[in-house]
Amino acid sequence: MTTLAIMQPYLFPYIGYFQLLSSVDRFVVYDDVTFIKQGWINRNRMLINGQAAFFTVPLEHLSSAVSIRDTRISDAPQHRRWPEKLMKSFDNAYRRAPEFDQTRPLVETVLARAGSRIADLALDSIRAVATRLQIRTPIVATSTTYGNAHLHGEDRVIAICKAENASRYINLAGGRSLYSRDRFAAEGIELCFIEPAPIEYRQFGDSFVPSLSIVDVLMFNPVERVRGFLGACEVV
Repeated sequence: MTTLAIMQPYLFPYIGYFQLLSSVDRFVVYDDVTFIKQGWINRNRMLINGQAAFFTVPLEHLSSAVSIRDTRISDAPQHRRWPEKLMKSFDNAYRRAPEFDQTRPLVETVLARAGSRIADLALDSIRAVATRLQIRTPIVATSTTYGNAHLHGEDRVIAICKAENASRYINLAGGRSLYSRDRFAAEGIELCFIEPAPIEYRQFGDSFVPSLSIVDVLMFNPVERVRGFLGACEVV
């Protein structure tokens, strides 16, 4: 039984993204769908002074009429030092974290090799973390593989599942309202959702701040502990 998941490329996404990635046989990145403003493609959250704070990669001509794949990172003069500035923000936020010396090089390497497209940067961040966590699930982008961008919603997901000969499709729990188990079953595909268990770890303060970027998780936890977090979920 081949198990498949499909997600947009997120920038250093939260731990649930990697739980999904590690739960499937093949992972598809939706990079040719419309860019979503105020989403997680070019931004995420870090811990600053005990609070969740956004970090963002600047984009040019931000538009919901352009695909993720074609959305470019800003090269405006005021933005050209964004990798250096973002790295400084990570340094200021996490330099006292127990796993800072082990995690900083990963973040710096990803930011330093950023090209002109946000999809490539986001996917690079996902691949880099997956390698660190020894997640070996193959990752493929929709823009390079299926040729079915004219389809939408369930129709496209089902078409991709069939192209991959997948008999099970897993989505994050937030997608329950988007898909019908009956519709998938009629196509011979089992629709499942991943339900994460609460994950909590020691940060700087007494109050835990959840749902931050995977960078936060890696800053405060050894890799083996983070690998244990990947199994803190249930597929239903």
